[in-house]
Amino acid sequence: ELPFAKEALEPHMSANTLDFHHGKHHNAYVVKGNELLADANISAVSLEELVKETAKADGPLFNNVGQHYNHSFFWNILGPAGTAPSGDLAAAIDATFGSLDALKEQVNNAGVTRFGSGWAWLYVTADKKLAVGSTANQDSPLMGEAVAGIGGTPVIGVDVWEHAYYLNYQNKRPDYL
Repeated sequence: ELPFAKEALEPHMSANTLDFHHGKHHNAYVVKGNELLADANISAVSLEELVKETAKADGPLFNNVGQHYNHSFFWNILGPAGTAPSGDLAAAIDATFGSLDALKEQVNNAGVTRFGSGWAWLYVTADKKLAVGSTANQDSPLMGEAVAGIGGTPVIGVDVWEHAYYLNYQNKRPDYL
């Protein structure tokens, strides 16, 4: 279930988009991932561990698990009312990027310049620094730099697959971001 009503993100993301994005695309990753997981010999006990374990082998199970993780993360950071970060996170954003607006610009640029489908991320690196990057397809910073090109703990993830924005913004990814 979404942690908010489908209409809660309008006008930025319509209930119709959420029906397709969450109800069809994300649901398909969960259903197929569960089918594939039933036949797999996996020892992971959390979704994060499952992503890391299946990423090593790549393939259909990882494709579905990775998308499930990314989408679940995405839904849980969205909400109807935007609030600016505060406390330690606000201080780290200012120290790293100069301002919240500068961070938004970098995240948007990461999303706009991602060729094809993928994700734009704000993440914490292994040395506890904030960084911005993007990953292709179902990859995330959680998988590590050797696999995903960036590595760390996600703080914000923005879906830049076309199904995330096409109904509201057609092919205008910058407008969506």
